[in-house]
Amino acid sequence: MFRLIFLLSLLAPPAAAQSFGPGPFASFDLASEPILGDPHDLSIGPDGRLYVADKLNARIAVLDPETLEFIEELGLGFLPAVRDVSFGPNGEVALAVSGASAVAIYEDLAALSAPPDIGVRAPGTEGALYHSSGRIFAMASGIGALVIFENLQAVNGVEGHLGAHDVAEAPDGSVWVADNRLRRLVRYSQNLERIQVIEADKFGFVGPRYMDITETGLLVVADQDAHRVLLIDPDGPDGGTLLGVLGDGKPGLGPDKFNNPEGIAVSGNRYFISDSDNNRIVRYSVFLN
Repeated sequence: MFRLIFLLSLLAPPAAAQSFGPGPFASFDLASEPILGDPHDLSIGPDGRLYVADKLNARIAVLDPETLEFIEELGLGFLPAVRDVSFGPNGEVALAVSGASAVAIYEDLAALSAPPDIGVRAPGTEGALYHSSGRIFAMASGIGALVIFENLQAVNGVEGHLGAHDVAEAPDGSVWVADNRLRRLVRYSQNLERIQVIEADKFGFVGPRYMDITETGLLVVADQDAHRVLLIDPDGPDGGTLLGVLGDGKPGLGPDKFNNPEGIAVSGNRYFISDSDNNRIVRYSVFLN
């Protein structure tokens, strides 16, 4: 009898082979050449090109979203430790320039070829959002404050986010903060009334840095220190639902592998990700029949 039980235990599938969590929500599609320097957040511009905050190269790198080939660089030498790029409703540009502790503001893409001549102070800024309302939301990470600027004047703010990174706009105009030190995501109204908090306990956040939000309000979050990208429905039961994961939680190079991913840009069924310590951009896609 004991021999039979032993033999059955050898035939049983190992526990590690079982999968109980959500799987990948997209498939690896393409990778750029590793020509960037710790790329941070990125965004699709009004001209359809991909704009990357190329931190260590102090520039905005422009890539072709179809081929991920490098097209040109903008602002070279004027943007020390640039970390975020956001486009306004009329093609304006806001850049979180950490090395200058400021958000640089340009009236359009053409102005990016010259030094910035306008901006707002934001100590240690990591994130910038040019909101659809025309106001600037700046994450002044050095003092832990999310600040709203209107006509270059601070009009509102909220504290408690020391070292936080991204601020991103949802379809209803509310804003999400990637509060990496406290391992959470926080949602505010346009007037900075707290609406929702998504905590690490449920989603296993280790260090969420930047995010993008789909047209239906789903959150695509780069959990940098966990080497993963998460797809979350914030309206799911009990504080949100994890819909899918890219990455296996270990640093690496190759399909479904990241090394400290930072930035996210969503365009339809495509997800552009800054694979930061691999110094490249990768594209994952949902292939439709």
